[in-house]
Amino acid sequence: MITKEHVYDKLKTVIDPELHIDIVSLGLIYKISVKNNRIKVTMTLTTPGCPLAPEIDRLVRNAVKPLGKLEVEIKLVWEPAWTKERMSEEAKLQLGMI
Repeated sequence: MITKEHVYDKLKTVIDPELHIDIVSLGLIYKISVKNNRIKVTMTLTTPGCPLAPEIDRLVRNAVKPLGKLEVEIKLVWEPAWTKERMSEEAKLQLGMI
């Protein structure tokens, strides 16, 4: 049975192409739900007009593929707005923020 933790582990392999840090550590993942053969990822991006949105969508879908034949829904939201406070301490360290 696939769990949220399995999905989070796969999403930790998705690296933001600009910041070179995984999207989980960046705090871009707001919620994951797994029900039957369906994964729903509620997430945001660092900026609303991010030109890499289609690429990140593709990377997320590819990351969860090894979990099996699943329907994947990616819900991109802008509220609450992403802030640097959502980042892990390690991500902040990598970007020289602390």
